[in-house]
Amino acid sequence: MASKQTTRPPLGSTMRLVRPAPNVLGFYDGRIDGTRAWSDAPNWLDDGAYALGICTYAIVDGSQALVYDTHISLPHARFIRRTLEAMGVTSIRVVLSHWHDDHIAGNEVFQDCEMIANDLTVSALARNRAEIEGGNPPIMPLVLPNRTYAGKLSLMVGSVAVELHQVEIHSHDGSVLLMPDTGLLLAGDTLEDPITYVAEPERLAEHLIDLERMAGWKINRILPNHGSLEAIATGGYDTSFIAATQAYVGKLLACRREPDLARQDLRTFGADMFATGAVEYFAPYEAVHRQNVEAVIATGQ
Repeated sequence: MASKQTTRPPLGSTMRLVRPAPNVLGFYDGRIDGTRAWSDAPNWLDDGAYALGICTYAIVDGSQALVYDTHISLPHARFIRRTLEAMGVTSIRVVLSHWHDDHIAGNEVFQDCEMIANDLTVSALARNRAEIEGGNPPIMPLVLPNRTYAGKLSLMVGSVAVELHQVEIHSHDGSVLLMPDTGLLLAGDTLEDPITYVAEPERLAEHLIDLERMAGWKINRILPNHGSLEAIATGGYDTSFIAATQAYVGKLLACRREPDLARQDLRTFGADMFATGAVEYFAPYEAVHRQNVEAVIATGQ
């Protein structure tokens, strides 16, 4: 929680560049004690992203790069673009994992690039334009993707093969990125360490279906957008991350009929999950968990 001792460095100045896998750069910011990026008052940038830690990615091969999400502000996006261009990249494409603010705030920096999203993401952005552009902080102007796909799209970044897969996990319009040659999954917000952020509580049963589908893919390592800097920097998570998320969502649904379960704090609620080592307890997610439980109960039958 913000206090009078909170520091607020310039946007983008606390970014850390990591190299979690061959041909992959990670642009990580946040999870810094006593630091907020935008304001001491509640806002989506700090409370939904910076406080929890956020990493977006770029796949790079030679002069080509594919940016997976444009980060939480224009300065962050400029940092990404400067880094890539300094490496000799001359061709940049962008993929958006879904429509939420902390993944599309830097779109304007890449408005001259091909920007890819699934049909549902484009629809959600267009439908919520006024709210996004008038938010705290505002994303003004909101730049929409200029290429769409549905279901699956295969791309090449230089000699690196990538596949975009449309999924309904966390949000109705998810796009995850799989590198089939190495089994690396860029998961967006479909998986989050330690727990998923429930944005569409009425669709959790459907999210479990797509989590099960994703669990059947040939995945070796997973890089989420929200997670531990240490885990991401050293190559990401294994597939037990998916099982931990499934267990958490299943338990959330059980809160509708088990009041004692609904009253538990995150450390207690997720004790079995933390014991496996798949994810790690992080205190700022207590507020996320409480919000998740309340949202699920409010939409329960």
